[in-house]
Amino acid sequence: MMRSFRDVLQAAQQGRPSRIAVAVAEDEDVLLALAEAYRHGLAQAALVGDRDKIKAAAGRAGIELSGFDIVHEPDAKAAARQAVALVSSGQAQLVMKGLISTADILRAVLDKEIGLRTGRVLSHVAVMEIDGYDRLMLLTDAAMNIAPDVNQKAQIVQNAVIVAKALGIKQPKVAPLAAVEVVNPDMPATLDAAILAKMADRGQIKGCVIDGPLALDNAVSLEAARHKGIVSPVAGMADILLAPNIETGNALYKSVVYFAKAQIGGIIAGAKAPVILTSRADSPQAKLNSIALGVIVSQLG
Repeated sequence: MMRSFRDVLQAAQQGRPSRIAVAVAEDEDVLLALAEAYRHGLAQAALVGDRDKIKAAAGRAGIELSGFDIVHEPDAKAAARQAVALVSSGQAQLVMKGLISTADILRAVLDKEIGLRTGRVLSHVAVMEIDGYDRLMLLTDAAMNIAPDVNQKAQIVQNAVIVAKALGIKQPKVAPLAAVEVVNPDMPATLDAAILAKMADRGQIKGCVIDGPLALDNAVSLEAARHKGIVSPVAGMADILLAPNIETGNALYKSVVYFAKAQIGGIIAGAKAPVILTSRADSPQAKLNSIALGVIVSQLG
């Protein structure tokens, strides 16, 4: 089981280098991350976008482009479609967002003709390396689904399980988060948590153990769970934290980054191939972590 991003990076280096198709690859930060990934032997890249703007961005960043292919397409939406088409045709294994809106790249990912649809919900899966914990922890969904219903949450869990398996977690433990540990009809998150736990018991959600509702302290701390007398296969040992809504997930994600100074990476899961959507606010290390994460998920097949 991988316990740090160092392990993730090493695992990504073991396989054959992946090829990343970058939509509108005119972003200096993205090019810097790709150059680091190339230097580490993780991935090669097809840079789709305006050739002159890509070269100018690389020049500003001090990056040598000899290891990359440039696919000239000056129109941003057409570049997104072309990048996705490279993946759907098997010429690349991952797609990455460049200088384009998230909505436009996801529109290409979901395109009925050349896209990467699977019929599942797309969801963001963050992986966190936090000081004081002996394992990587996953958080979903902090960036995509605003207020998922219970069926969408089941798919979001299933997406996160795929990422957990790529990290070597054979039977991930999933904690649907709420403010309390008991079912309260006035708190919909607790009802969803109980339903998800029963769905997992009956094999409707596969490859994981789910128990909830659990408050955050009881999900990640055995001591907190013992104090409250919670007997659970998940309490204190959660691998995947399922946020009840995007506000909770986003606040937790950013708290871990800015207060706990955690190492972090993330991908969009649920498509036929991982989608790497890094924020301009992400550190260069977070971008490299996200690429490495996408590589190992793509290698899972």
